[in-house]
Parts: sequence; C-alpha cells; structure tokens
Amino acid sequence: MADAAPSGASAEGQQDLAQQKFACPACGAEAVWNPAQQALVCPFCGTTSPATIDQAGVIVEHDLVTALRDIGDDKRGWQIEKRYVKCRSCQAISVMDASRQAQRCEFCGSAQLVPYESVKDAFRPESVLPFTITEDKARDGIRAWYARLWLAPNALKRAALTDTVKGVYLPYWTFDAKADAAWTAEAGHYYYTTETYTDGSGRTQTREVRQVRWEPAAGRLQHVFDDDLVCASVGVHPALLRGVEPFPTGELKPYDAAYVAGWVVERYQLDLVGAAKAAREAMDEELRRLCAAQIPGDTYRNLDVRAAYSGQTFKHILAPIWLLTYSFGSRSFQAVMNGVTGAIQGEYPKSWVKLTLLGIAILIAVLVVLSLGTHR
Repeated sequence: MADAAPSGASAEGQQDLAQQKFACPACGAEAVWNPAQQALVCPFCGTTSPATIDQAGVIVEHDLVTALRDIGDDKRGWQIEKRYVKCRSCQAISVMDASRQAQRCEFCGSAQLVPYESVKDAFRPESVLPFTITEDKARDGIRAWYARLWLAPNALKRAALTDTVKGVYLPYWTFDAKADAAWTAEAGHYYYTTETYTDGSGRTQTREVRQVRWEPAAGRLQHVFDDDLVCASVGVHPALLRGVEPFPTGELKPYDAAYVAGWVVERYQLDLVGAAKAAREAMDEELRRLCAAQIPGDTYRNLDVRAAYSGQTFKHILAPIWLLTYSFGSRSFQAVMNGVTGAIQGEYPKSWVKLTLLGIAILIAVLVVLSLGTHR
C-alpha cells in the first residue's frame, strides 16, 4: 500500500526518519513545500532549501488480495513527526506538522477540535500529487467563480471570502483491474403497426403504434480499469469532489515527506476494505454500462453480467485541493478547487429576489411564445 521501510533498517534509523525536519539553512525556521517554486521554501525569509526530494523511488501497484490478507506495520507512518486532531462537527481527522496549533477545522471552520489518538498510525501514502496551483491563483480562480454566480446574493460577492481559502491534501485510494465479462439479455427491436380507433367526435381514425420484438442476445467484453479513484475524505462534500475530479494520476510522485511539509493532510476514514468494496461496485456498474452498449436493437431487458476480475492492484495517494468553507446566514457552504488542474465546484446561497425575477422572466417568455402561436 505504501513504501515499506528498507529491509534491515534499524529501529533508530526509522525513528530518525519519523522525526525528520526541513529547516531553513538561513534562519532555521521550518521550510514548507512551495507550489510555485516546486521546492521547499522558508515562509519567513524566502530562502529555498537545498534539501532534495528523492525522485528515484518507484510507485508500486500493490496486489489487492495479498494486502487484504496481511498489511504490515512497516507500511504505516508519515516519515515525519505529525499530530492528529479530530473535528467534533464534521468528523474530519486532520494530520499536521507537530509544531502547528490548529485553531479551527480546515474543512468546516468549527473550533471544536480535539486531539485524536489513532490505535495505529495511518498507512503511509504510496504517492502524492504535489500542489501546482499557487495560493494566489487559487484566490483569483475563486474570485472568478464568484463573478459567475448570478443567482448569489450581492452581499456574498462583495464579501469574496478568499481569505478563508486553505490548501489541503486529501486521501484517495486507486484501484486497477482487468475484467472479463460475459453477458446475456433480451434485445428489443422496434416495429410499428397501424391501429384503428374512434376519436372523441365518434370519427374513425388510424395511428401508428410502436411494438417491440424481443430476441435473445449474448456477448463478451474485456476491459482494463486504471487508477479508478475512491476518495477516503469525510471533510469535503462528495458531490464537489466528483465535480473537480479526475486528478492526473499520471503525474504522481513517489511519496516524500517534503511534499506535505507545512500542509494539512486529511487522514483517511475509509479503510482499504471499504474502499475496495466501493471500487468493485463502481467497476461492476461500469461493466454493466459497457455491456448494455453492446446489446443490439433499440432497447433491452433482463441484462445479466458475469464478470471475472484479475490483476487487481491498489495504492494509497494524496491529492491536493484548495478549499473554501464559509457561512452565510445560518448555513455552511464549501467551494473546492483541484490543486493541479484548477477545476472548481462550489455551493452557494441563492437570492430569493433573483430567483423570483428569473421565474417572472421565464413566465413572460412562455406567455409571449404562446401569444405568438395563437396569432398565427
């Protein structure tokens, strides 16, 4: 599931790895990952750290069946000292640098944070997609998103709220599999017959009636699933994440603690077993759709798909988002930007005044169309 410690590594060596820090060579402050420079940079004096990131690592796709039987402790931990806090409001578990003191939840803004003690360390990510969208570009993108919200209250647009934008790494599982599916169904072919009937005035009329001729059908297909994503976040609303996916997994980097230095990481709360189940259900649904597309004719019924899966692998990754959480009135809203592609999805309140005006405009347009039709 993640990089295991090298065989024969000493306990002292692994402890040193866990306590690894990225100190600024100029002032001694802790350097953090900078998306613009793609390097560790001191947030206080701006010095770029000479610390290098190990790019020689290989991103391994782990065998799913083997992993579900036995996942060892050598694949746990973050390679750097971290602390956990859990939000009592949204239940998200945030992982942050040990020296950082969280005042509010990054996901919902609640101040109800409590220390979280995990029974075991979280599985170490296999790989990470580093932020490439900078904070300035994220704010500009969200301002542009605000400008397109015609139905939002004017007060919301004036607020702009970009001071609450936070960068967060979200936990994802990816799954690969080869599928061999055989299907059977009844294929329906449309044909038309002429029917005689009596209308309301007692006159005899004819009309075309569609009929369906059912025939047995069968087929087979093979399909490869590659890096199907299953999000393990509870801090971000699922519909918003689906709107900014996919993440370009082809650009994944082998996990290195330097990439997450200074950033908040959400700990997964959907474990490997639950994620594998969700992935299989999504694969079954996709196979059913692909099989349905092979059925000849105009419609179908009684589709039965029997699939065999092989080469099932997985990995645990971190994906970057910029997150805006804000309250308007008594409600809470989120907006999300993909930290690599810049795709945005968001929730926002609707102005009842603008909704009323829109309804009136639609009603007027319908009346005009009906009026023009009447005078022809």
